[in-house]
Amino acid sequence: MPKRAQQKRSLLGLAFQAGIVVLGLIPLWLFDIPLATEGLSVPAYLAWGTAAGVITYGVLLLLSLTDLLSSDTLQKHLRDLHRFVRSQSWPVLIGLAILAGVGEELLFRGVIQGWVSEYLGNIVGILAGGVIFGLAHALSRAYFTVATALGVVFGVAYAITDSIQLVMVWHGVYDLVVIFILRCYPQLFGLTETAGPG
Repeated sequence: MPKRAQQKRSLLGLAFQAGIVVLGLIPLWLFDIPLATEGLSVPAYLAWGTAAGVITYGVLLLLSLTDLLSSDTLQKHLRDLHRFVRSQSWPVLIGLAILAGVGEELLFRGVIQGWVSEYLGNIVGILAGGVIFGLAHALSRAYFTVATALGVVFGVAYAITDSIQLVMVWHGVYDLVVIFILRCYPQLFGLTETAGPG
């Protein structure tokens, strides 16, 4: 891919993720949806979020060794994602992971779970945020299932800790670990090296 086209693709990816941050902030402000931020200290949410992100990757790696997550469409998605991460610079990949963690958690946990919980209770809010998170990531049936389960886990963590920062860090670290492994150790996903910058 020509360098100019690659730069455009990188900027579009960053702009999309930044747009999700804005999409999460606008309804919080417009509808005065409460955002829980006081549950954990900065060192606590950084430590717990980082540990949870790494552990979550480990659990999903173990699940990927089973038939549950070995569908052809999921493997195609992993191959496409592998090509993408190999074609991007580390600053772009880190920016994408951070923006995804912040933006998606603002939108799915802060806005959707927060708003639904306010009117229908925590359980319905957690499930709504999780299912909509899964639908937004529904590249295959298996990935929808994994993303929904992960969204529910993020939602429970947010409800228990009253810390949106925890789930932001958790999500961002998980994305960074997946990016790192896909880029540097694709064989762990059953993939072989492909052309592109390393």
